[in-house]
Amino acid sequence: MAAKEKNAWILILFICSGLVIGGLLGQMASQVEWLNWLSYGQEFGIQEPLKLDLNVINVTFALTININIASIVGLGIAIFLYRKL
Repeated sequence: MAAKEKNAWILILFICSGLVIGGLLGQMASQVEWLNWLSYGQEFGIQEPLKLDLNVINVTFALTININIASIVGLGIAIFLYRKL
């Protein structure tokens, strides 16, 4: 029998969706008293946007990443599901 070929794009999709869904669940869990530990995390990135004005085109760049415990759990579940695929 031929082995299943796993696609890297599917892995990236699983990881991104695990992080996003976990992050959303972490934000919602912050409102529940006994689940607020899931929202504990750290935010890092470029706080002030970088602006480049070339008189013809204006470019603004900013990037902030917010990682919490729920997003890490979501990442773990996504990788587990990918390996079972």
